[in-house]
Amino acid sequence: MGFAHNNVLHSNHFRKDWQRRVRTWFDQPGRKLRRRNARKTKAAALGVRPLTLLRPAVRAQTVRYNRKVREGRGFTLAELKEVGINRKEARGVGIVVDHRRRNLSEEGKKLNVERLKAYKAKLIVFPRNAKKPKKGDSTGADLEAETTRTHLPLPAPYVHEAPRKITDDERSFEAFKTLRVARADARYEGVRKIRAAKKEEEEANKKK
Repeated sequence: MGFAHNNVLHSNHFRKDWQRRVRTWFDQPGRKLRRRNARKTKAAALGVRPLTLLRPAVRAQTVRYNRKVREGRGFTLAELKEVGINRKEARGVGIVVDHRRRNLSEEGKKLNVERLKAYKAKLIVFPRNAKKPKKGDSTGADLEAETTRTHLPLPAPYVHEAPRKITDDERSFEAFKTLRVARADARYEGVRKIRAAKKEEEEANKKK
């Protein structure tokens, strides 16, 4: 390597004890096994309870990802009220509550209400004391029913339509123009109202 001009001389450090500073990962297979055994122990300790808590189905954020449906943090208070589940007892039966989330659409609310109803229909609450079951505990044949620990699957993000021909109305529809006109109407609504009121006032003054 040659040197030219009035530049700083290189001082490359090639004699470092690099082997002392290498991070190894030889315990990776052992840790994998340990995590697996811990999951088995936890599942056995849970008894017949579901392995995961029930969470709502929500749309992912932004225009790029909102076609996807994923699990949200927790159900809203309005969704729980619709089904008739108390917010305090919800966590006791494996339902997560998020007091901050708000329902912005009727479709999303309906989807999660149906999800809660389906969960509630399958739910079996074993009483602490079999002789004195409390309100909300399962009784009789429900206690002998077959149990499953799998969680409710997420609903399909959209309903698939069968292929069909494009109609004449759809072909002649101008989507961009319609959106721009609607946007302009919303933007100038206030100005147009003021203008119309002013015109009515002028006409009324003329009649006098």
